[in-house]
Amino acid sequence: MCLAVPMKVVEIEESTAICEVDGVRREGSLMMLDDVAVGDYVLLHAGFAIEKIDPEEAEKTLEVLREALAAGLAPE
Repeated sequence: MCLAVPMKVVEIEESTAICEVDGVRREGSLMMLDDVAVGDYVLLHAGFAIEKIDPEEAEKTLEVLREALAAGLAPE
């Protein structure tokens, strides 16, 4: 299964964005998108920003991912 993760763009150098979520930073190519700025949220998949998304939608998605992660790590 493939998963694209919403991440906030914190830095841009040429066509590469440094994206962050929960203190984790990843590089992502911006070659598939136009008009991405620092502070925008993008879906990052396999090293590529594949879509710019609304900040509220990004936060909702991140909350669901955090809940799923917490549920998987909870002791039985």
